[in-house]
Amino acid sequence: MPFPPVTVYRTASALIAQRGEDFFRLAESNLNVLFEHEEPEKWLMEQLVGAEPVLAPERFEAPIASQEVWAAGVTYLRSREARKDESKEAGGGSFYDRVYDAVRPEIFFKATPHRVTGAGGKVRIRSDSQWNVPEPEVALAINSAGRIFGYTIGNDMSSRDIEGENPLYLPQAKVYSACCALGPGIVVRDPLPPETEIHLDILQENQPAFTGRTWLSQMKRSFPELAAFLFLDNDFPHGCFLLTGTGIIPPNDFTLRSGDEIQIRIGGLGTLRNWVE
Repeated sequence: MPFPPVTVYRTASALIAQRGEDFFRLAESNLNVLFEHEEPEKWLMEQLVGAEPVLAPERFEAPIASQEVWAAGVTYLRSREARKDESKEAGGGSFYDRVYDAVRPEIFFKATPHRVTGAGGKVRIRSDSQWNVPEPEVALAINSAGRIFGYTIGNDMSSRDIEGENPLYLPQAKVYSACCALGPGIVVRDPLPPETEIHLDILQENQPAFTGRTWLSQMKRSFPELAAFLFLDNDFPHGCFLLTGTGIIPPNDFTLRSGDEIQIRIGGLGTLRNWVE
């Protein structure tokens, strides 16, 4: 039986669930409990029984508690071509051909909770980088048993010049303060269909500067495959998030600037809007 989508939001004081057009305050306020439960959907349905109806929250926090954020790379052909292009002078171009076609995917650590911002918050660009882009991605919410139970929107901020200088600089290009955004909420639902569209808009001085879109059907790897590799010889007692790669990359002459607005829309998940500093 299809599971009716329920979105779980984290606010400063409570967990709020949205079912249809209605919002409810959950009795449990610790998001870890959702990720640690063997059957998160069942737990959520039990929480909704008798939950207090409330107004829609005005502000959302990042939907994360003690979870780590990891990421997969080169899961779209567009990403492979961009990575080859940015690293060709460093001799790293062939690395991305190999990982795109290999059995083992590229998976790397992205962020701890304090490095993650929510909807309406600010993401950062590195002070030692001149070429920065957002990477719009579906983020998987995975429970402590390794099962995907929900989805949210992720922005895997990236310093392309640092990564392109040498692939070994990937951690510095990816992991820094406010390097990741998640939200607005976790949509607990059945798997997203392949025709799900991912849309990116970047505004500079309130004017459109870049627009791009892709579809999940363009991914080379499946979500369960990526999650299985992440949990291989690894454990996450509080569950985790996994960013699944991007198929939208602005042209090489584009870079983010302080004050830019980033809008990421994903069908069935909503809109994640952030500003750059």
